[in-house]
Amino acid sequence: MKYLHTMVRVTDLDASLDFYCNKLGLTELRRWDHEQGRFTLVFLAAPGDEDAAVELTYNWDPEEYPSGRNFGHLAYEVDNIYETCQRLMDAGVTINRPPREGRMAFIRSPDQISVELLQKDEALPVQEPWASMENIGAW
Repeated sequence: MKYLHTMVRVTDLDASLDFYCNKLGLTELRRWDHEQGRFTLVFLAAPGDEDAAVELTYNWDPEEYPSGRNFGHLAYEVDNIYETCQRLMDAGVTINRPPREGRMAFIRSPDQISVELLQKDEALPVQEPWASMENIGAW
């Protein structure tokens, strides 16, 4: 398992980039504008520590984030998302968002912190029972 990033939702992307980059000193690693989903992802890291990123998520449609909802999730890369999810299920962990497409899943900690699991490299071929599983609760 490898730590990937922590996601934080932001309401003003320019102000956030000014804070994180110009004031705090992080550098922009990559940016992804997703027109269909109406959001922008910007990955930042401290110089020399590019493996520990902060993901700024900017939703284009205004949204309020009460009670710390702007904190999104922890993210970990795994060698085999299906085996990891099965091991977690066998240990009693609820898979809130199953890896239907062989790439991404979400679980929650006992304190309800969302944890994203991402398949290392390319997505695995779609397979059952994962492809047919519904979401459970919030993730």
